[in-house]
Amino acid sequence: MMLHETVDGLDVKEDGVYVDVTFGGGGHSKEILSRLGPKGKLYGFDQDEDAQENALDDERFVLIHQNFRHIKRFLKFYGVQKADGILGDFGVSSHQFDVPERGFSTRFDADLDMRMSQKSALSAYDVVNTYDHGDLKRIFGLYGELKNASTVAATIIDGRAEQPIKTTEDLKNTLRRLLPAHKENKILAQLYQAIRIEVNQEVAVLREFLMQTPDILEKGGRLSLISYHSLEDRLVKRFIRSGKFEGEVEKDFYGNPQVPFKKISGLITPSKQEIGLNSRARSAKLRIAEKL
Repeated sequence: MMLHETVDGLDVKEDGVYVDVTFGGGGHSKEILSRLGPKGKLYGFDQDEDAQENALDDERFVLIHQNFRHIKRFLKFYGVQKADGILGDFGVSSHQFDVPERGFSTRFDADLDMRMSQKSALSAYDVVNTYDHGDLKRIFGLYGELKNASTVAATIIDGRAEQPIKTTEDLKNTLRRLLPAHKENKILAQLYQAIRIEVNQEVAVLREFLMQTPDILEKGGRLSLISYHSLEDRLVKRFIRSGKFEGEVEKDFYGNPQVPFKKISGLITPSKQEIGLNSRARSAKLRIAEKL
């Protein structure tokens, strides 16, 4: 997504050390490597077992099979104290959407899964079949931005009382009366997004990751981050602005703001051409920052 804009944001140095925390299909990593010299280094993170098949055959590249919430610990394990840039694209990869059995897509009937790592204990099945009304209402409203979150939660609870909701088709059928034809795809996309974010703890992961970035980046190092959900984008925006997620910016004795980053350029969004080629790009927001 926004391949050149995102990598441009890193201002890649030939001999620099870079981290792609959402390796996926390797598109961004390939572009970073194309700009690195022989002494440059790139570390990729991806917890998805399937991503291992995309590992790049390049001595400058290391793929770390871990969730990027553990970025600092695993970079240290590989002997990396500081990096010159960190790239993150926080959407679901095309591969995850396009493999039916992963359960990420509304297009296919599959078991309710949605785990980005098959080692994770919590699946979409667990969320749909065990969460109480209050928790379902919370995630549908907060992560899915569904206006009728309470009704959707109640309908799911009524449906699962008759029999477990095991597949994506079961879930659609349970909610059939709430899915008018002209809004079905949009509502399901919001619902799936909410369940996926909960299953993979995406908001908590993003917070933990962002808090580690000031310690990892060299002075002048760059963050180049793409978000797709308004809640995630707000977290990125606030952290870049203040180094925290809530409250006022801290100031020194003289009233100067104590912040770890300065933003580089304004908000960047995909071109009409890219959205035309990939409708998933519609909600993408790119923010770039530099370590002070």
